[in-house]
Amino acid sequence: MSLFRPTFSNEFNKSDIDELRWVIHIRQTLEEELDEEDDGEFLESIFNVPKSLMTIDPDSYIPKQIAIGPYHCWRPQLRDTERAKLAATKRLQKKLQISLNLEHLVDQLRKYEHRIRAYYHKYLNFNGETLVWMMVIDASFLLEFLQEGRVMDYGWRKLGHNEILRDILMLENQIPLFVLRKVLELKLSSIESADDMLLAMLIGFFKEISPFKTIKENFPEIYQVSQFAHLLDFLYNMTVPKLEEQPNMIDFDDHNRDMEGNEKSIVRYALIGMIKHSLEYLFFSEEKEQQKPEIVDLKQPPLMEEIVIPCVTELSNSGICFSPTNGAIQRIRFDAETTTLHLPTIAIDINSQVLLRNLVAYEASIACGPLVFTRYTEFMNGIIDSGEDAKILREKGIVLNHLNSDEQVANLWNGMGRSIELTKVPFLDKVIEDVNEYYNGRMSVKAWRFMKLYVFDSWQCLTFLVVVFIFILMFLQAFCSFYGCNRRNHVKAR
Repeated sequence: MSLFRPTFSNEFNKSDIDELRWVIHIRQTLEEELDEEDDGEFLESIFNVPKSLMTIDPDSYIPKQIAIGPYHCWRPQLRDTERAKLAATKRLQKKLQISLNLEHLVDQLRKYEHRIRAYYHKYLNFNGETLVWMMVIDASFLLEFLQEGRVMDYGWRKLGHNEILRDILMLENQIPLFVLRKVLELKLSSIESADDMLLAMLIGFFKEISPFKTIKENFPEIYQVSQFAHLLDFLYNMTVPKLEEQPNMIDFDDHNRDMEGNEKSIVRYALIGMIKHSLEYLFFSEEKEQQKPEIVDLKQPPLMEEIVIPCVTELSNSGICFSPTNGAIQRIRFDAETTTLHLPTIAIDINSQVLLRNLVAYEASIACGPLVFTRYTEFMNGIIDSGEDAKILREKGIVLNHLNSDEQVANLWNGMGRSIELTKVPFLDKVIEDVNEYYNGRMSVKAWRFMKLYVFDSWQCLTFLVVVFIFILMFLQAFCSFYGCNRRNHVKAR
């Protein structure tokens, strides 16, 4: 990836570009000696939220109090809180070594300007001086918040902890994590000390904000702080397991072979459906175009809006139990022997929606593999349809509800965006398959579906049965009239 990404339109006026300055800038960029940390390729990791998600719930992606980074820095609604960031910067300046000042800090960061730009997907129309000062001020505020994590009173206004927390979780409100490392390094005069302090801040932040409550032995091992791009990237990697590390992985060749038996069962049901539609065609020809059977592709995973799995209440009524696990997404599994669905304990509070949505947006933006977290949110969306579903999970200790009602939990999951195309996530798809196989195999479920499909949801079938019944009554009446049933009965009675 190029460290410098000038963006010009296909048609431009040559006089609008200072060619000499452009060539000088390119030479300086390519000839610049970078330290060891700058070796290698820096991938874009700070994106604009996809429009398909932004239009669903913009409040979860647009900061309300604090702008961190260049994407929202000039928004008029956020300019008042610049005082808060400047106050944090002044406090940082007092804590710097006597021989250092903010000017020195800016000079040290200026040589990383191109590396900073490389983190942002959107072209940054700022000069280098502006961008570096922005990084210093925002890093000062962010470090103070991570270290102290308190309500900040600046005399003229109080910024609540949760208000700031929601803003710094947003994808478009990020700065590179290495900037925080550099600021701490200059403050502590040691990169090792800086890494230790930053790591302690990040772990404390993760424990506070993570919806998954992990025990110590399940806590992910961190080797280097430098392996994370920014704050949201840290939360994502701590929350979402790497696919190759996930348990219950399945071979999809074997998976497809196993599904052949299921396909045979589906064919049998399809034949029944064909008979039903044939009868409807004969008796109700005007409706035949609306009764075409739906073709389901068993080889492809469903899109988010097409996932098929019963809700918690239905699963519970069919005999499936729910059990909480200490861990994150990789702990999800279905035990067919005990008919128990194991789900990770998740805490839902006022910040959960912003965090969940921005993790989904970040995963969709990096798109470097299966959308594991997105698939998890759709799984939860699939099994939670109502407040009663959320209540059952709360009573089982799976959902720790810090909202006002179970209905709010259900609305949170049901409101998650459905505009992201899914890929195969083997261990979660296997859980969905196993749960559906057990549920669909219950005799009570089969009987209910038959009655619902062919009786309650089919007025044509009921009409047909009524017509048949009327014909039988008419036949009996004609038979009795012809053979004198009433007369013979009257004679016998006499």
